[in-house]
Amino acid sequence: MKKVNKATRKNFLTYALVIAAYGVLQSMVSSGSISSAMKGMLVPICAYVVMAVSLNLTVGVLGELSLGHAGFMSVGAFTGVTAAMALKGIVASAPLRLLIGMVVGAGFAAIAGVLIGIPVMRLKGDYLAIVTLAFGEIIKSIVTNLYVGVDENGLHLSMLTNKLDLGEGGRMIINGPMGITTIEKISTFTAGFLLVMVTLIIVFNLVNSRSGRAIMAIRDNRIAAESVGINITRYRMTAFVISAALAGAAGTLFAMNFSTIIASKFDFNTSILVLVFVVLGGLGNMLGSIIAAAALTILPEALRGFADYRMLIYAVILIIVMLTTNNKAVGDLLQKLLPGKKEEEESHG
Repeated sequence: MKKVNKATRKNFLTYALVIAAYGVLQSMVSSGSISSAMKGMLVPICAYVVMAVSLNLTVGVLGELSLGHAGFMSVGAFTGVTAAMALKGIVASAPLRLLIGMVVGAGFAAIAGVLIGIPVMRLKGDYLAIVTLAFGEIIKSIVTNLYVGVDENGLHLSMLTNKLDLGEGGRMIINGPMGITTIEKISTFTAGFLLVMVTLIIVFNLVNSRSGRAIMAIRDNRIAAESVGINITRYRMTAFVISAALAGAAGTLFAMNFSTIIASKFDFNTSILVLVFVVLGGLGNMLGSIIAAAALTILPEALRGFADYRMLIYAVILIIVMLTTNNKAVGDLLQKLLPGKKEEEESHG
């Protein structure tokens, strides 16, 4: 019970910090004391936070390396935006269309997670990483060659070439390599905050549940977990699909913050960026993933004044932070600042 209470306190601390950050930033936006560049980054930060927390569920909690997380984000982005744009003449409320879009995006990303999870969950280690990487590239190629339009008869799809014969008043939604243009920007910071909170609630409840303990047992010792009757494939699939669904919702939120979105935005580099958030914040540490995602999203913009040396400085800062966080003295200090961290590590050891 003592360990459970400490874990619960840490979860509530994460909730409190996220709520406090939202309150401070929202008040700054209302008072006009925040720059327009920073204001435009609030929704992407929320999307990347959700991506980092969801990937941490796969990498940190499940213990499997996934390099195709941007693929699930892409699925959510294009399906969610398509749903929201198709409903524009039916659903007048923009927040409701955004909600429907995120649900649709999460649903299709979950389906993609199941489809890719069937072969992937039979693999582990480097093999799993390579297959998920290939999946991300396959999704990018499919979306690049996909044409979707809508008219009075509903949605129309075509692959490779634009063979759509839209009726009067019909319009293109996904236009192959050009992606989706003329998107109505209905994503808001409040919607992003709510998605972050929902993501944290889902992940924390899963981790602290019986299923979460089974998932962590598989991570720590797969053979021992299987020997006591834990269904390895089932629990690995559960974590993988939930992670994919949350990434899909984040993709919709992210895409509907821009007027144009293309498939190349969700490439291998995006997957690596999200993985950096997870590694820098700490495997299994959701609060660390939130801080890392927010800091590393803001940092390149903050360094823009250094012109050509901006990314060089960004890389040097990343190296310094990684060396610092892996220092034993810093680790001992974090154990003192975060009660229960040492006990949790000993219990997993």
